[in-house]
Amino acid sequence: MEPHRKHKVVGTTLHTCHPCRRTIPYRIYAVVHMCGIIALMYHHVHSLLTANAPIIVTCLLLFSDIVLSFMWASTTSHRLNPVHRTEYPENFASKPEDFPKLDVFICTADPYKEPPMMVVNTVLSVMAYDYPSDKISVYVSDDGGSSLTLFALMEAAEFSKHWLPFCKNNNVQDRSPEVYFSSSNSHSWTKEAEIIKLMYADMKGRVEHVVANGNVETALITCDNLRGVFDSWNYKFSRHDHPTIIQFELTRGQVLQNSETDMDNTEKHMMPNLIYVSREKRKVSPHHFKAGALNTLIRVSGVMTNSPILLTLDCDMYSNDPATPVRSLCYLTDPKIKSRLGYVQFPQKFIGISKNDIYACESKRLFNINMVGLDGLMGPSHVGTGCFFNRRAFFGPPSKLILPEIDELSPYRIADKSIEAQDVLALTHNVAGCIYEYNTNWGSKIGFRYGSLVEDYYTGFMLHCEGWRSIFCSPKKAAFYGDSPKCLTDVVGQQKRWAVGLLEMSLSKYSPIFYGLKLLGLLMGLGYCNSTFRPFWSIPLTVYGLLPQLALIYGVSVFPKVSDPWFWLYIFLFFGAYAQDLSDFLLEGGTYRKWWNDQRMLMIKGLSSYFFGFIEFTLKTLNLSTPKFNVTSKANNDDEQRKRYEREIFDFGISSSIFFPLTTVAIVNLVAFVCGLYGVFLCGEGLVLELMLASFAVVNCLPIYEAMVFRI
Repeated sequence: MEPHRKHKVVGTTLHTCHPCRRTIPYRIYAVVHMCGIIALMYHHVHSLLTANAPIIVTCLLLFSDIVLSFMWASTTSHRLNPVHRTEYPENFASKPEDFPKLDVFICTADPYKEPPMMVVNTVLSVMAYDYPSDKISVYVSDDGGSSLTLFALMEAAEFSKHWLPFCKNNNVQDRSPEVYFSSSNSHSWTKEAEIIKLMYADMKGRVEHVVANGNVETALITCDNLRGVFDSWNYKFSRHDHPTIIQFELTRGQVLQNSETDMDNTEKHMMPNLIYVSREKRKVSPHHFKAGALNTLIRVSGVMTNSPILLTLDCDMYSNDPATPVRSLCYLTDPKIKSRLGYVQFPQKFIGISKNDIYACESKRLFNINMVGLDGLMGPSHVGTGCFFNRRAFFGPPSKLILPEIDELSPYRIADKSIEAQDVLALTHNVAGCIYEYNTNWGSKIGFRYGSLVEDYYTGFMLHCEGWRSIFCSPKKAAFYGDSPKCLTDVVGQQKRWAVGLLEMSLSKYSPIFYGLKLLGLLMGLGYCNSTFRPFWSIPLTVYGLLPQLALIYGVSVFPKVSDPWFWLYIFLFFGAYAQDLSDFLLEGGTYRKWWNDQRMLMIKGLSSYFFGFIEFTLKTLNLSTPKFNVTSKANNDDEQRKRYEREIFDFGISSSIFFPLTTVAIVNLVAFVCGLYGVFLCGEGLVLELMLASFAVVNCLPIYEAMVFRI
């Protein structure tokens, strides 16, 4: 992160904002590059009018360059006013009564793709926040309706009575037990830590035993109050057809800190609420994927606790900094901005990334570079996890409250009843029902928005269009950590689903090209276009990956020769764009090797995920298929796969048609490269720009060639 100019720092005692030094040079270069693009468009039009080249070739290149120019413009919008922020949690109120209540939403859907122990560690890490425990309520949405997940949470609830006091009394920073016990130096552990470790190992063993067996044995249920809960899982129960299950009797009450750990202190600690929610599902009812689960949690939590601050987390994103909620409150409670502040977004960070991040799983451009740029406008987009929301933002624009259908869901209501009250429990089952949302504003004007597979991006966009702004909070110590895919098939499969969702937005009435521009402004609209139109990268990548190379093979020129002045325009635009992209990456803490892998993955995704995303979106539009929300597996049990990833060897997994366009482009470029070298060294002439492009593609495709050889 680059240094800032002190005289431009603005803010309060809770936070400050630092404009980036690179803003002025970027603005100057943007004008120069734009002039180059205009000149290039003139060259294409002139070629069409004078018939200097085949019309079909010129039209394809012109269309590709229009897409590239639009994507450059959307990227440039992030560079015109980037800012960095610093918050000061030590200046926040020290009295427990000054802290607002916090509801944490954690979503899971499949106990085999998202192992229950992973969910447990995420839950325990947020329960142990440096925050008044009695003001935290953790809601776990289990869209798979699995008894295995509920059993794991029962075990987590019992273990939390020992883990939370241990963390807070010993100032433990790694509050995910799995992380703490796998990274700490065992020689420095106390007897208390050894006991806690044994308790965790026992709990982990029981949970993994249940998952391996696929069912919860009656003998393992030690609490009489919970025996009846598991009766719901009978032969009629399925993940797509089951009643509402809400279990909240997991951690309520007070516990003795030293009850089973030989601790000297007998001080009592209030425990956070831990509530398991599996919304009702019927085969004929719409499920709305993750957005539907989150809206159910908004309603259930509204009835039970109705905290003004909500945190949404993926089940694999454990908390890495116990002070994270207070950091978010430095913004959410600031009287100067809180009335229009919809959410505070933290970046996604990942553990287990290879040294040079061969699959670009850090998504640094999306989670850091673009966010810093958007933060100088109306704020970052929502990325689905690690986000603290103002509950009020889900109920209409800042200037107009959209009242929910029942008073109990009003964002300003004080929830003063016990969550154990019978009327409260009855109402929570009602609002979690599969038909509750019929003829209501949920999913359209209230809550998370329906209509796209990228419901997180869509929701953030609609909140900005309503007048809410957001803040990007990226402290030096990562707030959350998740695990990254170790196989290329998992990466491109996930990206294909996102591509379909982004196309649903870009080609709908809510496209950021024109929707909300009056309120968002041109730059913010372009900033959203950068993500929404990302699948369109497949168009220029396909054209520039095949057309010049075929021309090179047949000895036909499609680009200006070295003696033509237009040759240098192509050189300037190519190297200028890449140099600016590299500077973005380095200034935000990246490395040269990671940048190279990042831009290579753009090519791979463009010729696989985005390409097939277009096909799947077209089939969906023609009602020939229905895209499904497939949960990405977070279970990394393949040791060989993990070793290959650590050695930075591309793992293409099983054979898949999704790699066919990529393989075709790789082979064509290799043949073109050989033909181009033949023309240069043996014939004394060559097509320089075509050969440079083929050379660049060949270097990027080295992992593909390697995989082809080993597969053969």
